[in-house]
This record gives sequence, C-alpha cells and structure tokens, in this order.
Amino acid sequence: MSNLGPYTYVTLSMGPDEAPHLGVSFYTPRLRVSSGLLFSNPRPFLEFTSQEAHVRISTTGAGAVTDADLATAREIFNAAARYLADCERLHTDQSATDQSASDKTASGTAA
Repeated sequence: MSNLGPYTYVTLSMGPDEAPHLGVSFYTPRLRVSSGLLFSNPRPFLEFTSQEAHVRISTTGAGAVTDADLATAREIFNAAARYLADCERLHTDQSATDQSASDKTASGTAA
C-alpha cells in the first residue's frame, strides 16, 4: 500500500430501500479533537474536526442520558485508550529503529 500523505476521506452511499451510509476517515496532522456540553439542551458531545470534515458524536436524543449512551461512551473511551497505547508502542518502536539506523550510519557500518 502506498503512502498517500495526509488527507480526510468522506463518502456517502445511498442505495434504493437502504439506509444511507456515511464514512469519514481522518489521516491528517491537522485533526482536532474536542468535547463539551451542548447548552441549548444539555448533553455531551465528542467532536473530530479537520479542514475537510467535521464529525460530532452525541447522546441518542434530547432526553436524559441513557444506559446505552453510557455504554457507547465507555466503548469510545476504551477504543481511544487502545489507540493511544498502539500509538505509543509504535512511536517507541520507530524511535528505536531510527536510532539504531542512525548509530549504524554514524559508525560507518551502513550498507
């Protein structure tokens, strides 16, 4: 797979007698993530924003926060924790590989 560089990819698929499907993929250093509380009808939200797309996730409706809302929030939290752990592990591995390559070049052992 080639490296395309940073981008945001948004698709909308609509078929006859099917619910629309929206896909958003962020591959950009310009991604901003925030959260807050909607004031007009208090409920929490999580927001992902780039120059090309804006995604807001909130509870299921204008009423009280439900058990299902809490379960979804926990899933998001757990997925974000796994994402962080994977990023940290890969960053550490890549830094070690880069340092090893740099050490070999400095010592003249690189091919």
